[in-house]
Amino acid sequence: MTTLASPAPAAATRPRAAVKPVTLTRVVASEWIKFRTIRSTFWTLPVTALLMIGLAVLYAWGATTVGPEEMGAVDGASVITSGWYFAQLAVSVLAILTISGEYSTGMIRSTLAAVPKRLPALWAKAAVLAVVVAVVSVIAVALAWVAVLPFADQLDLSLDLGDPSTLRMVAGAPLYLATIAVFAFAIGALMRHSAGALAVVLGLLLVIENVFALIPLRFFELVSPFLPSTAGTRLLLTDETLDSMNRVEDAVQLSAWQGYGVLVVWTVVLLVLAAVLLRRRDA
Repeated sequence: MTTLASPAPAAATRPRAAVKPVTLTRVVASEWIKFRTIRSTFWTLPVTALLMIGLAVLYAWGATTVGPEEMGAVDGASVITSGWYFAQLAVSVLAILTISGEYSTGMIRSTLAAVPKRLPALWAKAAVLAVVVAVVSVIAVALAWVAVLPFADQLDLSLDLGDPSTLRMVAGAPLYLATIAVFAFAIGALMRHSAGALAVVLGLLLVIENVFALIPLRFFELVSPFLPSTAGTRLLLTDETLDSMNRVEDAVQLSAWQGYGVLVVWTVVLLVLAAVLLRRRDA
């Protein structure tokens, strides 16, 4: 006598989890998680703050050793923002690693699979980078002022934020560093290679500017003021320094905000090029 096999019980069906649509807010949140969990963030941001604070203290201490007769009047805003020159190198390294690190590890494929339209991921990375660098720079400038207070009486330092020039310089340091970070990020997105991108950024910020200044040709004199760092750092100069630069015969006259605008144009153009190539190239 044969027995009929009983039918296998139907597998229990699990309800599918609702898939939320990809929005810019969610992409920014995911990029923030990635940004704060990579190693480079943990050493470049503290280095940026230490450079801003340490160089401000060295500037103030050095001024006390020279003496007011030789040093002249010392501007408080110039002292606490004096670390911008080396701080821009630290934020440039962080910016480049933020994007090139994903290409070197292959994580960019997962990122673009999660964000098929691609461009929201690029905008989110740039936004997170700019905001974090700006916040860290603001904190560093504030701590730099606290750190130089022991030298304030000896140097007759003051910080009048009601003065437009002082406010421009104090607020300009975080603004400049955040923009330089996005500038370096755009170059990293274009080149997709950490060493190559860093070489290009350092060349534009440090080398080409000095080379142009050494060549006594009118062409280089006209182009030099429009280099990204040369133009952008006008935001960090005192009114007296800007006036003296603009009084030079046949010199290109740019105000502080016009110079910063030139840096913004550089950044926007490079970021747009990076966006176009991100859409056209394979990951």
